[in-house]
Amino acid sequence: MQVSSSSSAGQVSSSSGGGGSEIAKLQKQLRELTDELKNLATSDMEPKAKQQKAKLLQAQIQMVQAQITAIQRARQQEQQDAQARKMEAAAQTAREQRPPSADGLGSQVDTYA
Repeated sequence: MQVSSSSSAGQVSSSSGGGGSEIAKLQKQLRELTDELKNLATSDMEPKAKQQKAKLLQAQIQMVQAQITAIQRARQQEQQDAQARKMEAAAQTAREQRPPSADGLGSQVDTYA
């Protein structure tokens, strides 16, 4: 009796470039693993093998869910970083466009002749 794995949950990287397509692939993989786990209940495997396969599938499901979460967090962090950079750039532009302030004493004293 042999219990085999039907997916490669640990092979997907979480690069920022393809976060959307990676999540879609992982969600598809998640659905497949979940379906396989559901179908396991009606399979004619021996109880011990069925239990081992269920544990394996549950572990793979958890890994895929963790990968999805990691990609989502990375994407959220990138968005926050981009927003912070935009705000800093806007603040810098505002500082550069501000007229020079007259902080010297001459600007505060009215002189009449």
